[in-house]
Amino acid sequence: MKFLRIVLGLWCLGATLFAQSMDRKFFPYPYTIDDFTNGLRLITVPTDHPNLVALYLIVRTGSRNEIEPGKSGYAHFFEHMMFRGSERFSSDERELIMKRAGADSNAYTSDDRTVYHVLVNKADLEKMVELEADRFQRLKYSKEGYRTEALAVLGEYNKNSANPFSKLHEVLRETAFDKHTYKHTTMGFLKDIEDMPNQYDYSLVFYDRWYRPEYTTIVMVGDITQERARELTTKHFGQWQRGKYEANIPKEDPQTAPRKAHVPWPSPTLPYVVVAYRGPAYSDAKKDKAALDLLSPIAFGQNSDLYRKLVLNEQKVDAISPNFDDQIDPELFSIYARVKDPKDVDYVRDQILATFKRFSEELVSQTQLDETRSRQRYGTALQWTSAEAIAGYLASYIAIARTPETIEKEAKIFQSITPEDIREMARKYFNESSRTVVTLASEPASKEAK
Repeated sequence: MKFLRIVLGLWCLGATLFAQSMDRKFFPYPYTIDDFTNGLRLITVPTDHPNLVALYLIVRTGSRNEIEPGKSGYAHFFEHMMFRGSERFSSDERELIMKRAGADSNAYTSDDRTVYHVLVNKADLEKMVELEADRFQRLKYSKEGYRTEALAVLGEYNKNSANPFSKLHEVLRETAFDKHTYKHTTMGFLKDIEDMPNQYDYSLVFYDRWYRPEYTTIVMVGDITQERARELTTKHFGQWQRGKYEANIPKEDPQTAPRKAHVPWPSPTLPYVVVAYRGPAYSDAKKDKAALDLLSPIAFGQNSDLYRKLVLNEQKVDAISPNFDDQIDPELFSIYARVKDPKDVDYVRDQILATFKRFSEELVSQTQLDETRSRQRYGTALQWTSAEAIAGYLASYIAIARTPETIEKEAKIFQSITPEDIREMARKYFNESSRTVVTLASEPASKEAK
């Protein structure tokens, strides 16, 4: 009896501590927000990582913003061009300064954002801010340099297209969307990339439109104070002029019938299948996205019944994974699978479809839901091991909402999700009419080849 009382006491203590942890802020770091008259926003996050500062510049411009026919891929292209030099610093001079400072610098582009980031000792922070301010306000490149980089982007596209998964993703987007700019990937349509060397004048227009303070948020994380961050931003970005351009992003019409496509692959490869449904956009006010985010690992993750069946027990699939990013506009909820034997592609597709149907009818267990919610919460927190990791985590939220406060709002929604909410959203979004299926497989050998 005494042992039972001890066990119950420990259980109650654990439950109390868990409940208290749920009441604490999900993002534990204090931050400040400074808004400048030109539209620029500065977010400062002091942490206990000594001497290091992660400097992120987040431009709310990605392939989503490429609305003009024939002009896809320019957000990604400018990720390249921003390293070609500015009025005060050539590319070689910039590289030398970065090398001397021991700074780690890079960039990436996605559908909704372009992010430039550097990790530097705080003693060299001002020089990094100066470098970034010059290229953001005074980028300078010749026609010859522009053309060279455009050809490099074409080479990158060709390299990516040699990967069957990249081509599968490209065809999925092009098949599933009609009007919205999510129809093309971040790289852009091939015909537009091939024409980039001829579009020097348009490149200047793109830069002038989007590299403006109202579309940019500066984030500094690490051994930094609000006062110092504000001082540096005012000094180097204070004269940056607001722009006048606003894009009218086309709205996608509802899908009214299932769609499918097949990609014949010219060389030997394992076949792929992807099943996708039109899903919701990111929201910190509605339950739709959060409910499906929780369902994703339950239904399709490595602990799911489907994974155990197809990968571990039957061994018909060597890789299966869900993809459902946080996006400004409604995105696809997609399940990708690589199948070991071409004859099993239809079977695997049907198993995936059956899983979507299952969770449109059945309730997930409360235990499963609680465990999944807990893993996601603590798994995310365990990643915050450095100033750079914290800044990188913030970047996607800043691109969507421009404030870390959205993280807390989203966390509260996650805590409120019930099994009934998950089933309701599965029923709402996993309908045959909003489904797209794409397969990829090696072309059969021709009679001549035989």
